[in-house]
Amino acid sequence: MDNWRKSSYSGGGDGNECVEMANSPTHVAVRDTKAPARATLTFPTGAFATFIEALKNPGYSTVTDFARFRG
Repeated sequence: MDNWRKSSYSGGGDGNECVEMANSPTHVAVRDTKAPARATLTFPTGAFATFIEALKNPGYSTVTDFARFRG
């Protein structure tokens, strides 16, 4: 994926809390703006929407909690 863009929810200021996103017809990828060559999370499109909704739930807080979102 090479259509990376800064998330509108990354915050303003000096950009210390930025993530970038890229979309394809079937997947969404997320990476750290400060370290783009490092790990990238890639989700099937439907799983990404579910993942984002789960982030809004304070009951999910560990990697184990998010394991069910693997696609």
